[in-house]
Amino acid sequence: MKLFFPKGEHAPVEFAGETLVVGSSPACQVVLSVAGVLPRHCEVSEQGGRALVTPLAMSAPTLLNNQPISGATEIKGGDLLMIGSVSCRAVATERKPAGAATPRPPADDSGQTRVRMALPKYALRGVSGVTFGKVFSVRPTMTVGRSQDCDICIPSEEISRHHARLHLVPEGVMVEDTGSANGTYVNDQRISAQTLLKPGGELRMDVVRFQLVAPGKDDPAPTVVTTSARSKRSLAWLWILIVVLAAAGAAFYAVSTGLVKI
Repeated sequence: MKLFFPKGEHAPVEFAGETLVVGSSPACQVVLSVAGVLPRHCEVSEQGGRALVTPLAMSAPTLLNNQPISGATEIKGGDLLMIGSVSCRAVATERKPAGAATPRPPADDSGQTRVRMALPKYALRGVSGVTFGKVFSVRPTMTVGRSQDCDICIPSEEISRHHARLHLVPEGVMVEDTGSANGTYVNDQRISAQTLLKPGGELRMDVVRFQLVAPGKDDPAPTVVTTSARSKRSLAWLWILIVVLAAAGAAFYAVSTGLVKI
């Protein structure tokens, strides 16, 4: 299990088969020098494959998904943990089974090493607004906004200077609104806390919309009508119009010359 601190109070913390004390004291393994955090506030641990959080004092709250806890409580991926005034998100991590052997690379008979460019795990594809058609690889932590110092800069007056923050997690991307004026939406729902954006889902900031895609996986391509297809369709309608007009002209001629009496 790994803990992410979206506001940067601490670097991501991973704990596997160990117990870490969280608090404001320098003696703690995870030090949070923030008001409202006790010297020994709580501890996180892994026991029997389960991640647990245990409060060490009741004079300051420890909340799991906005609910106070009083004893050892299991944490799962995606849970929101509040340690005093500090929030962090739990993210499940893949563990290598004990005793698993590291696969050996295959022999290269040519004597040359083939270099393969690694694809990003997720990418944001612009589907409307000024970013339409652009694709942005998602890195572990990114900022989105109008400011030039953002990782994804959107030159639109409706976008706040620092509009949102993105955190890469195994299940997708955690989206956090950073106090924008017009709000941040995940699948057309305005968010007020960190929200998981899954592959295929939509991220919207005003009229600017992105779709989260996983490069290398099945990604249905948009239906495109080619110019030749449009031309063939238009030509077919033109022939139909010509036939109808020719038939109408022949009928009019027959009536006007008396060949056909009405």
